[in-house]
Amino acid sequence: MKNISIIIPCYNEEAALPYFLQEIRKVADNMSTTFQLDFEILFINDGSRDKTLQILRQAAQEDKRIRYISFARNFGKEAAMYAGFQNCTGDYAAVMDADMQDPPSLLPEMYQALQSGEYDSVATRRVTRKGEPPIRSFFARCFYKLINRISDADIVDGARDFRLMTRQMVDAILSMTEYNRFSKGIFGWVGFRTKWLPYENVERVAGETKWSFWKLFLYSLEGITAFSTAPLAIASIVGILLCVVALLFVCVVLVKTLAFGDAVGGWPSMMCVILFLGGVQLFCMGILGQYLAKTYLETKKRPIYIVQETNEDRV
Repeated sequence: MKNISIIIPCYNEEAALPYFLQEIRKVADNMSTTFQLDFEILFINDGSRDKTLQILRQAAQEDKRIRYISFARNFGKEAAMYAGFQNCTGDYAAVMDADMQDPPSLLPEMYQALQSGEYDSVATRRVTRKGEPPIRSFFARCFYKLINRISDADIVDGARDFRLMTRQMVDAILSMTEYNRFSKGIFGWVGFRTKWLPYENVERVAGETKWSFWKLFLYSLEGITAFSTAPLAIASIVGILLCVVALLFVCVVLVKTLAFGDAVGGWPSMMCVILFLGGVQLFCMGILGQYLAKTYLETKKRPIYIVQETNEDRV
């Protein structure tokens, strides 16, 4: 009998977990009967400060299919997903959020698509952004267009982390052991045949989102620097262009002074030029600093996450 592992990263989800547990149990029961499957429901508690861990402890006692891993602190969703991939045992693995924005009801359709043998992964993408601020939707679309132009990562507009994949694809993802992780890019970079399942955007069933606009912006920078060196190339091109402009400006000044006797402009224009060039230099240094910082963190070889407790520890 084949086994499906459901990986659910959680951070302060005490309000949403009761709804999710009820729905995922119902879906797992139906799929077990229909497709003759075993289920492993693996929750990753990412250092929650509310009652998430207590709810997971109770759920693990009531249902033997449920396991949980609790981190020593908040390491982020990327670390939680990686921990899920490392610790799941299923022939197939699915990743989904606990806030019900990833409908568990899609799992049977996703599993059937994999059984056709034509795909190694079935992923979901939102066809609408209902309930999302327009400014966030605009920048999200811009990000997807940009990263697909400058990197080898194939990221579909509206793509969610919610997907079901084969063990072979899970192993390929685990082979990428970098500390700075961007799973949307990793899913696309490893390749494999993926079917995209469109669905209407679903709002959170309870609780509040943990992703502010600023956090999403920083996350997008992580993705760009993780899968593309284009910013470094842009900085180099800007530097070359400024050198050419500066050389032309010097030629113009020399010609005006020697041929026409015009006086060179005063300090206001010089200050503008200096401030402009200084800003460009700092911008380019910032780009270089992002890559150096990532290299520094990778060389430290710190663990991606630290486990404080699992349900096996409490048996």
